[in-house]
Amino acid sequence: MTAFLLRAAVLCAGLVATSPGWAADPTPLTPDAKVVESPSGWTFTVAPYFWMAGISGDIAQFGLPEVHIDSDFDDILQNLDFAFMAAAEARYDRFSIFGDIIYTKLGADANTPLGILADSVDVTSKTFAGLLGVGYSVLEDQSGHLDVVGGIRVWSVDTNISFNGGILGGVEQDDSATWVDGLVGVRGNYFFTPEIYLTGWGLVGAGGADLDWDVALALGYKFTDTISAVAGYRALGVDYDNDGFVFDVVQQGPILGVVIHF
Repeated sequence: MTAFLLRAAVLCAGLVATSPGWAADPTPLTPDAKVVESPSGWTFTVAPYFWMAGISGDIAQFGLPEVHIDSDFDDILQNLDFAFMAAAEARYDRFSIFGDIIYTKLGADANTPLGILADSVDVTSKTFAGLLGVGYSVLEDQSGHLDVVGGIRVWSVDTNISFNGGILGGVEQDDSATWVDGLVGVRGNYFFTPEIYLTGWGLVGAGGADLDWDVALALGYKFTDTISAVAGYRALGVDYDNDGFVFDVVQQGPILGVVIHF
């Protein structure tokens, strides 16, 4: 399956960036072992993060041929107009509720097969991907935990495709789609020392899309009971095709995050 869009760059403090361009998607970097509980027994974490993701894939709109995009993170960063990424978790005993939000507005260059239909293609996209899930810890001790999880991800994508030169030169069209996918998988962390830990997740599912998946693995360092930092790698893919609207993309790259416990 090919893939396109959404790469993502997002600001490590949960931020919003304004610069020229494109980037992008999922699941929380929220280690909770040895976190001090609130009087109610609940623990909470918030994790803004920065994803240096590149993207490759195919997109199409009704009545127009598919176009292919293949951009690394440098290309995406140059074309990024706006990006926001953050994850959060609430945990009580073995139960957890978690979420992840990605929003990007960006532009990128694309091409048609063999360059016959157009000399070049300009793509502008707005993408929202929001994940909400629940989990139950099947393994848990002082070193960490492993959760079985399930949830839903809502996608909302708006793309504008403009063809330059060739047979389709001057053709421009805007289209959008919104859909929901169900996901299942695992997530967890393991502390090698009181400060150093491994965290990650793996999710897969479908629904509106034929396939929706998300995997990540990161190494974390706990500075205090309140602040941790993580660095790792994440890959996310989605394959959506309905009524001529195609969004078949894979985005992947290094990820950096700050985890705030309270």
